[in-house]
Amino acid sequence: MSSWLDYTINGLIVGNVYALVAVGLALIFGVSRLINFAQGSIYLVGAYIGWVAVVQLHTPLPLTIILVAVVAALVGLIIERFGLRPLQNSVRIAPLLATIGISFVLDQLVMLTFSPNPRALPSQLPDVRFQVGGGTIGPLDLLIAGVGISSALLLFVFLRYSKLGWAVRAASQDRDAAMQMGVDVNRVNQAVFGIAAALGGVSGLLVGMYYNQIDTAMSLQATLKGVVAEVVGGAGNVPGAVVGSLLLGLVESYGVAVFGTSYRNLFAFLLLVVVLVLRPNGLFASARQAPPEPLTGTFIAPSRPVRIPRWALALAVAAFAILPLLPVSFYVLQTLINAWLLGMLALSLTLVAGTVGQVSLGHAALLAIGAYTSALLSLALNVPVGLAIIAGGLMSAALGTILISPSFRLRGHYVSIATLAIGEIVSLVILNWESVTRGPIGISGIPPLSLFGYDLISPTSIYWFSFAVMVVLALLQARLLSSHLGRSFRAIRDDDIAARAYGLSLNRYKSLAFIFGGFAAGVSGGIAAHLYSYINHETFNTQQSILALTVVILGGLGNVVGAIVGAVALVGLPEVFRIAAEYRILIYGIVLLLLVRFRPQGLLGTI
Repeated sequence: MSSWLDYTINGLIVGNVYALVAVGLALIFGVSRLINFAQGSIYLVGAYIGWVAVVQLHTPLPLTIILVAVVAALVGLIIERFGLRPLQNSVRIAPLLATIGISFVLDQLVMLTFSPNPRALPSQLPDVRFQVGGGTIGPLDLLIAGVGISSALLLFVFLRYSKLGWAVRAASQDRDAAMQMGVDVNRVNQAVFGIAAALGGVSGLLVGMYYNQIDTAMSLQATLKGVVAEVVGGAGNVPGAVVGSLLLGLVESYGVAVFGTSYRNLFAFLLLVVVLVLRPNGLFASARQAPPEPLTGTFIAPSRPVRIPRWALALAVAAFAILPLLPVSFYVLQTLINAWLLGMLALSLTLVAGTVGQVSLGHAALLAIGAYTSALLSLALNVPVGLAIIAGGLMSAALGTILISPSFRLRGHYVSIATLAIGEIVSLVILNWESVTRGPIGISGIPPLSLFGYDLISPTSIYWFSFAVMVVLALLQARLLSSHLGRSFRAIRDDDIAARAYGLSLNRYKSLAFIFGGFAAGVSGGIAAHLYSYINHETFNTQQSILALTVVILGGLGNVVGAIVGAVALVGLPEVFRIAAEYRILIYGIVLLLLVRFRPQGLLGTI
């Protein structure tokens, strides 16, 4: 009994921490209709500012909290002023992508400043425990609960009784009407970003002290948990974010009590998927609430695509095909092999996100399914590698489509969040299903690539094999997009309501898109597994999904040639600056920010 009370207290404490992140996200979404993926990075900044204050400056606890809140708020104001305000009149997907780019830049800057090694962040409170019923509670638990409750009360007073709070509420209900009534929306945005960032920074400090450790990889998990809590409660709903956070904390804590620590995140994302299926707008959303607007469709960037003549494309294919016959180094061939593998994933994603309008942030899960299927078939059943890779593509197409199908009824940001959750669930299932996937150990000794009984070991043969597969997939996709089916895909993207009125079955066509896209991604994952001979649950992570989305945006949404050009550019660019390899993620983030600011339609334009 006492242990259950401990787990309940722990769940509420953790839920309080999630609430500080989720409330900030809810405030920003309420005013800007934006999921701020940089909120986790501010949480990271708060944790490291707290470490500097506690360990280097030896500041007392109240001053530490104030210092963290002020610095984090300044970071939030800078993000709003220089990162997002210039995108106010841009296409709807632009600020979402900008927050992802900002998170890359912030995370990398923190890592370069403090190194990736974990650091101890000691609590400044006495290390004692008080008996409460059958359980115990410590001073830090009380502090976290106190900060959470007092923040909620201060926020309530601010929104209810201050003039600026009224402006925030007015802007969240109808931004255009608020502007017509004289509300300074830019000032409202500044206030909201400042408050949200302060809450996020303090949350990072408290979590660091709670676990007595911080590291530079903690921002992504914070973002994911905050987004889950916010969406469970109802995007843009502040009380809903608080309740969703507490519910998330309790579900995780009870799940750990029954199944173990490794299942903690799995319960969080399962809770999100269940809520999205049963109540797509969250637990506290009004039944009369208008459905969210799509991220793509009429909101994609207007552009005139760059038309490359067929003879030029044929010439480029021929040039890359004969490249191994020229005196080029192994390093160049290996770089291009990586580009072809990423190009296959980008072909898959540009079909799903660019042509059908389902912006997926968990697309790496399709890679993982294909890779594990191919590796296990070739190792356990001695299936020839060529057939195993095809089987991996088919499994990825079938299983991926089944897993993604609950998101077909969603619109706008909810599609991205649902796919993100499904991607995390696939990774966590791979981690915990040890009898099949070998859990955290991963699969090693995967047979090398082979075709018709001949092993493809030399860089030249691997290059030709991966290049040929990518070209075949690109030709098939180009043929598909020029058919009636391809035009139906674009009709759904451009205006799903009109497409439905015209008689198109949205779920059926979205399923077909994920089947075709899943096959290409699964084949890419299968080739990667046999090429590198080792995979584990972290090989195909969320960062891989974000990288693929960056490639697609770089090339141009829905653009087959653009996906390949984007893959070559994004794989090749960091290699050009290889002397500064540690800046690779920073370069990705800056490229993404420059794209959404100056060329949102991509290098070759959206088709």
